[in-house]
Amino acid sequence: MNFLRGVMGGQSAGPQHTEAETIQKLCDRVASSTLLDDRRNAVRALKSLSKKYRLEVGIQAMEHLIHVLQTDRSDSEIIGYALDTLYNIISNDEEEEVEENSTRQSEDLGSQFTEIFIKQQENVTLLLSLLEEFDFHVRWPGVKLLTSLLKQLGPQVQQIILVSPMGVSRLMDLLADSREVIRNDGVLLLQALTRSNGAIQKIVAFENAFERLLDIISEEGNSDGGIVVEDCLILLQNLLKNNNSNQNFFKEGSYIQRMKPWFEVGDENSGWSAQKVTNLHLMLQLVRVLVSPTNPPGATSSCQKAMFQCGLLQQLCTILMATGVPADILTETINTVSEVIRGYQVNQDYFASVNAPSNPPRPAIVVLLMSMVNERQPFVLRCAVLYCFQCFLYKNQKGQGEIVSTLLPSTIDATGNSVSAGQLLCGGLFSTDSLSNWCAAVALAHALQENATQKEQLLRVQLATSIGNPPVSLLQQCTNILSQGDKIDRRGSKIQTRVGLLMLLCTWLSNCPIAVTHFLHNSANVPFLTGQIAENLGEEEQLVQGLCALLLGISIYFNDNSLESYKKEKLKQLIEKRIGKENFIEKLGFISKHELYSRASQKPQPNFPSPEYMIFDHEFTKLVKELEGVITKAIYKSSEEDKKEEEVKKTLEQHDNIVTHYKNMIREQDLQLEELKQQVSTLKCQNEQLQTAVTQQVSQIQQHKDQYNLLKIQLGKDNQHQGSYGEGAQMNGVQPEEIGRLREEIEELKNNQELLQSKLTEKDSVIENLKSSQTSGTNEQSSAIVSARDSEQVAELKQELATLKSQLNSQSMEITKLQTEKQELLQKTEVFAKSVEVQGETQTVIATKTTDVEGRLSALLQETKELKNEIKALSEERTAIKEQLDSSNSTIAILQTEKDKLELEITDSKKEQDDLLVLLADQDQKILSLKNKLKDLGHPVEEEDELESGDQEDEDDESEDPGKDLDHI
Repeated sequence: MNFLRGVMGGQSAGPQHTEAETIQKLCDRVASSTLLDDRRNAVRALKSLSKKYRLEVGIQAMEHLIHVLQTDRSDSEIIGYALDTLYNIISNDEEEEVEENSTRQSEDLGSQFTEIFIKQQENVTLLLSLLEEFDFHVRWPGVKLLTSLLKQLGPQVQQIILVSPMGVSRLMDLLADSREVIRNDGVLLLQALTRSNGAIQKIVAFENAFERLLDIISEEGNSDGGIVVEDCLILLQNLLKNNNSNQNFFKEGSYIQRMKPWFEVGDENSGWSAQKVTNLHLMLQLVRVLVSPTNPPGATSSCQKAMFQCGLLQQLCTILMATGVPADILTETINTVSEVIRGYQVNQDYFASVNAPSNPPRPAIVVLLMSMVNERQPFVLRCAVLYCFQCFLYKNQKGQGEIVSTLLPSTIDATGNSVSAGQLLCGGLFSTDSLSNWCAAVALAHALQENATQKEQLLRVQLATSIGNPPVSLLQQCTNILSQGDKIDRRGSKIQTRVGLLMLLCTWLSNCPIAVTHFLHNSANVPFLTGQIAENLGEEEQLVQGLCALLLGISIYFNDNSLESYKKEKLKQLIEKRIGKENFIEKLGFISKHELYSRASQKPQPNFPSPEYMIFDHEFTKLVKELEGVITKAIYKSSEEDKKEEEVKKTLEQHDNIVTHYKNMIREQDLQLEELKQQVSTLKCQNEQLQTAVTQQVSQIQQHKDQYNLLKIQLGKDNQHQGSYGEGAQMNGVQPEEIGRLREEIEELKNNQELLQSKLTEKDSVIENLKSSQTSGTNEQSSAIVSARDSEQVAELKQELATLKSQLNSQSMEITKLQTEKQELLQKTEVFAKSVEVQGETQTVIATKTTDVEGRLSALLQETKELKNEIKALSEERTAIKEQLDSSNSTIAILQTEKDKLELEITDSKKEQDDLLVLLADQDQKILSLKNKLKDLGHPVEEEDELESGDQEDEDDESEDPGKDLDHI
């Protein structure tokens, strides 16, 4: 402390050069002081000087401060002072410096110090390791310092963090910190870390960033939250924008469903704070990131599907139709809804069904179009409505048909109570506001985009221009307004109305020969176009000339030569005479060379800074790119080439007709095949059912036959004879079955006996081998091996003997069963013999049957005798097997005793060898000590003695080997 007082006193007393000396003294004290308190006080003094004397402290103290971070990690206080000092040196957040030059100098200074700090990558990894400390005085300044480094030299620091082990994971832990200050600054740190780095964005996303950020937003109150919600939303945008992998992960993680509560804005009187407007604006932008037209189509459609299923689109449409919503939020909501429904039929159908809460209810599309053609509405809102209408019609032929149908005579409401979308578009097309003309023309052109049917339908539209005059077609009215040019006084741009009408006509006539014929049928149209193209006008009119050239080229290229006076060849001759082919092509090229053409071709959304820039439509730029080349070729083609081309077209059409004819035939045949297959399958089912019915009937018939035979037998002449005959027949039916079963069982017993005999012979051979190996084995090692094998084989023999015993028991049980069955058969035969009696007329028949039965009985008796003999043989074999088992058990016991003796001998030999080794080691030690004494006394020791001693040691080693082998055994 005395040191600090001296330093501060010198600082106040002396001139400015004393500050540099003070800083130098402090740096020396940080570097050389052995006491931690002194170093801590010095670093604290450097921290107090670092804001005012940033350059001096940065130059002299940075190296010492980094050394403090490396060596004094155990003291959190000095680490916190060092981190704060480094932050003051590197950061450019200085409120005192207001002038531009000073701020530029501070930014240069910060980037230079940052470059010095990150030159050694270990400094950044050291800082990352310090962030693992939970101490507030270490973690918070560490977060601020790393954020400042990323702001100064973001890409370089990002690369260092990316290659450092677990670098991003350590930073993700900041979001889980219970202290809000560290958590909020951690969000700012991750904002700077994830900016324009796809690899880090993926790592952060897979470290569960979406879950944590959505939890923070929910805890802070969603759109009603403070600036923390804003920071989290900006971080989410960094993670999702132009990152298809993270967008897919966000969708598959069901995080889109968690966005729905963001847009529950509550009552219209609840108020809209500036922070809430900012939060909701960022939330809408986040939704647009997921469904942006620049994303892959599959990813966009899956997100659109999820947004409809979870009710997010419905919530956005509620905001869209609500009252009291700020203008910028309403505009952004319209743009968001536009991209959520763009190109996805289900969402487009839902949007068509949305009604505004009015009396009577009106479709949301009509309410939005009313805003678009109303010149009092803000420009950005009108652009948003146009974009919404374009997205509603994008790849939506059903919606296009509904819009065009509102202009047709059959669907117009005669009462005039409701205004349709078509009427609003026509009203905007012919109003005195040039911006309304342009928007209505572009909107109507999108209703015809890639839809030839609606182009033909729109030709039926008739307009009543004034009372008493006949109605005029919409096509004719558009050309009339176009030919009037600047004669009508309009508010806004001079050429905006004509450009819009020309874009509508070009879209209408392209790929529609019938519309071209209707256009050429008016004799004033072609002279007007040629006159416009041929004139030499100013730069503003060059765009109109180019569009007129495009319209005339479309009239040539899609001309079907149905009008004699305006065939392709005549129109090309007219161009060559009045304009010139080169001049025509040059005027046609004015479109794509216009400065606003490339701007409109980049994005589908009509985003213009002011109405004067609203010249081209995105879809129209695609049409120009497609038609410019083919029109140029068509102008330079000769009549012969046109004829050849027409012939080729005709042949192609014929070929297409043939192909379509055959396709229809194949389709019909496929349908017939499907019908036939279905019929075959039904017939198969019926056949299976009939077969099952037939089998059931056959079984029933067989049952009836059996019953009939039984009744026939029962209705015999003599009931007693018939009963005895039936009993004899039953015996005749039963006995062969039981005899066959007995034979099969006898065969099984014989096979089991053979197997047992073979196993016994194998065991006998094994026992003989064991005996021979036991008697012949003299070596101790081999006897030990044999004893080990014997023990294993003895165990196996015991198991197999147990199985043999169980098999013998089962066989004896089967033999007893057979004996009982034999006794039953004998009793039956005796009963049968007693019941047979000779009667009147059927005595001969009965005698023959009894003789047959007696023969069978004798055969059965013979077989039973054979069975008895086989049973006796089996019992004898069983006793022999028992004797052999007893002998094998005795041999096993003998082998076990011999094995125990061998093991005792082995242990005794081991002990003797150990004693010998101890004696030899003592003897060697004594010999070595004697030799050393002889050497000390000066007596020479011969080398042979050493060799002999070495040989003796080798012999000792060799003598140890048998012991090792025995030990191994």
